[in-house]
Amino acid sequence: MNSVNRHKLATLLAEETRRYDQEHPASKALHEGANNLFARVPMTWMNKWAGGFPLGFTSAHGVTITDLDGHELIDFALGDTGAFAGHSPEPLIRALHQRVGVAGGVTTMMPNEDAQWVGAEMTRRFGLPQWSFTLSATDANRWLLRLVRLVTKRPKILVFSYSYHGSVDETFVVSDHGRALSRPGNVAPAVDPSTTTRVCEFNDLAALERELAHGDVAAVLTEPAMTNIGIVLPEPGFLEGVRDLCDKFGTLLIIDETHTFSEGPGGSTKRRNLRPDAITIGKSLGGGVPCGAYGLSAELAERVQQAVKSGADIVDVGGVGGTLSGNPLSTAAMRAVLGEVLTDDIFPRMEELATTFAEGMRATITRAQLPWSVSQLGTRAEYRFANPAPKNGGESVRAADEELENYLHLFGINRGVLITPFHNMVLICPATTEAHVNAHQVMFDEAVDRLIK
Repeated sequence: MNSVNRHKLATLLAEETRRYDQEHPASKALHEGANNLFARVPMTWMNKWAGGFPLGFTSAHGVTITDLDGHELIDFALGDTGAFAGHSPEPLIRALHQRVGVAGGVTTMMPNEDAQWVGAEMTRRFGLPQWSFTLSATDANRWLLRLVRLVTKRPKILVFSYSYHGSVDETFVVSDHGRALSRPGNVAPAVDPSTTTRVCEFNDLAALERELAHGDVAAVLTEPAMTNIGIVLPEPGFLEGVRDLCDKFGTLLIIDETHTFSEGPGGSTKRRNLRPDAITIGKSLGGGVPCGAYGLSAELAERVQQAVKSGADIVDVGGVGGTLSGNPLSTAAMRAVLGEVLTDDIFPRMEELATTFAEGMRATITRAQLPWSVSQLGTRAEYRFANPAPKNGGESVRAADEELENYLHLFGINRGVLITPFHNMVLICPATTEAHVNAHQVMFDEAVDRLIK
């Protein structure tokens, strides 16, 4: 296997950084002139970008973004899954025009038939019969954790080390040789999250059993495959084992499908025949219009209703809801995306392109004799700087290489290809074509060849 020449990598990264700086003066000026924006961006996450400043953009359609300097980029990041439907697909534009311009009423604190349609469609896809809407997956997770603690009378939850479920306080916990610690960089939690949360490594059923045996865990909150730390796939039997252990210890199971929706129209839940008590999801449902949802099994919904009869307030002051949640604009967007864009029949073609993408990356890595690997999750793929690929969050963190990531990201942008800025994830959307995948392949081959020669 070839090891990366760090001196050469530093030289190449410096070259790509200079080119990025020179070719994107308008984006740089936008960033430097944003004196009234905290951290110079609309939201601080947008600073997670190689090159010293983020790209600004003028338009985005399908799989193409045009930046402020007129460069067109093939977009494999897709708003970190928020634009999984592609940018501004026609059915979404039509639905928003109808809701805002023709029918009117962006928010009313009143229901309409779109919400019922979306709820029924979510039941068809994911299997759970009861749904409620939020403005993000973070909200969905946060509110659902209240409900599971309510019905179980247990104070703690369990997450896997380096998992990500939005900005939910209880989830920023990692495992350090079996000890629960607040995740590095966690910003001023109200309480030490190790007091609210148990944690163990993904793919470790023995550790999960030890933690659940304490009898104080209301629910396990997990993605079917880890994604935000880099794709970490479940080992055979792991997810089934999680369900069995939850049943054994009277713990509920929440599946976060926000990113794993890439596995199919019913996400990993349908693809892998999972049996969750609840599901959370966000981002992609509304084609970029803020929305999220959580679904409950019939049994869990009934337990919540029984708690309501005993005095729990989920209507007013109980911390479960929000004025704009389930608004008509969001539900119209979800109906358009689920009904006309991310339909059942589009997923096989998208997954086929993702497989072509992954196989091309593997061929290049093999030819270059690099100790890297490629992981695929339906229509999502990612190259990792480890072989074999990491099997848990701790291994995934140790496999990260910021210099390599920045080099590959900037090399791509400078040649019109965009991948997710904070790791090496790509996502295929309905507008992606084989030509787009081939363009990435050409870019990747050139980047690797310059690195090893």
